[in-house]
Amino acid sequence: MKITHFLSSIAIIICTTVAWFVLGVALSHRTNESSAAMHGEVSGVWGPELSQLHPQAWFETPNAPGGRAVVQPSSSRIEVALDYDPKRRGLLWHRTYDVGFKSDYVFTNPTKIPQTFYISFPLPENTSGLKNFQYRLGDKSNPQQEVPGPNGVVTRAIVFPASASVTLHAEYETRGTNSWTYRFPDNRRISGFNLNMRTNFEEINFPVGTGSPGDRSQDTGGYTLVWNYPDVLAAPEIGMDMPKRLNAGPVASRIAFYAPVSLLLFVTIILLIGGIKGIPLHPMHVFFIAAGFFAFHLLFAYLVDLLPLITSFCISAATSLLLVCGYLRAVGGNRLFQIALPAQSVYLVLFSASFFIDGLTGITLSVLGVITLALLMVLTARMDWKTFFARKTPPIPASQQV
Repeated sequence: MKITHFLSSIAIIICTTVAWFVLGVALSHRTNESSAAMHGEVSGVWGPELSQLHPQAWFETPNAPGGRAVVQPSSSRIEVALDYDPKRRGLLWHRTYDVGFKSDYVFTNPTKIPQTFYISFPLPENTSGLKNFQYRLGDKSNPQQEVPGPNGVVTRAIVFPASASVTLHAEYETRGTNSWTYRFPDNRRISGFNLNMRTNFEEINFPVGTGSPGDRSQDTGGYTLVWNYPDVLAAPEIGMDMPKRLNAGPVASRIAFYAPVSLLLFVTIILLIGGIKGIPLHPMHVFFIAAGFFAFHLLFAYLVDLLPLITSFCISAATSLLLVCGYLRAVGGNRLFQIALPAQSVYLVLFSASFFIDGLTGITLSVLGVITLALLMVLTARMDWKTFFARKTPPIPASQQV
C-alpha cells in the first residue's frame, strides 16, 4: 500500500465522520421536536407525574401556633395498584400508567374535650381523568356528594367527642406519566402507617430521595411491595419510577455519533490484513466500504419511524452486511470475504447493538479496541513497515478472484 493511499483512506473516513455527525444532529433535532410536540399532548391526556400527599386534620385552639393544632392520622392503611401502559408518540415512548388508590386513615381526638375537626384529603395536582372518587368519614358521609375544592383538596368538618376516633376512607382511579410518589408534608413523626403497592411490571426503580420497602414479593408479571412505618421520625417519601423503554430516536442518534469508531477499526483490519495477504486495496475501495457502513445508519434512522426498533435494526444490519461483504468478496475473493464478514459483524452489528443496553457501550468499545490492538500487534510484529508502504502489491491472479 502506498502512503498516499493510506492518507487518502484516512481522509475518506474523516469525510464520512462529518456525514455521520450531520445525521446524528438531524436525528437529535427530530427527537427533540417530537418530544416537545408530544409532551403537551401526552400530559394533557395522561396527566403529569403524580404525587399523593398525606392527609391532615386540625382543630382550632389558642394553645397552638397560629391558633391551629395539626393532627396526623394515628393509623393509615393504603392500597396502590400501578398498571404500566406506555404509549408511543413519534420517535419516543412515553411512560404512562394507570393508578388505583384506596386508603383508610384513622384520626383520633387527642384532647379530653369535644373538638370540631377539619379533615382534608388532597388529590394529586393536575391529575387527568380522575374517576370513581370517594371520600367518606365514618359511615355517614355519602361519597357521591363530595366535590374537591378549586385546589384539589376535599375538606370536611366533623365534631369529635373526647378521645374519639373516626376513619376517613378515600379512593380514586386516575393516570399519570413517569413516576408516582406518596409524600408527607409534615413527616416529623409518622405512626401506624402501612402502604401496599402492587405493580404489573418487574423493573423496579425507586426515585431519588424515597425509601425502600420493608417487604417485597414477586409473582407473575410484577411485585407486591410493602412500606411499614410503625413509629418513624422524618419518614422518607414513597415512590416508583415507571420502567424505561428503549426510545428509537436517542438510540439511532447515539449509534450515528459513535459510528466512525466502528468504521475506523474495520478499515484498519481490512487494510492491514489485506496487505499482508497481498490483496490490493485502493482508496476507492475504502470509499465504498464507508458508504456501505453509512447505509446502515441512514436506513436505520428512517426505518424506526415505520417499523419496530429491533426489526429496523436487523433489516439495516443485513443490508449493510450484504453491501460491504458482497463488495469485498467481488474485490478480493473469498479470502477478503472471510475477513470482512466476521469483522463487520463485530465492529458494526454487535457494537451498534450494545447501545440498546445502558452502560454497555463503553465497556464494549474498550474490549473491541483492546482485542483489535492485540490482533494487529500479533499479525504485524515481524512486518517491515517501510516495505509495506513502499511496495506495489501485485494484482490477484484471475484464478483467486472467485
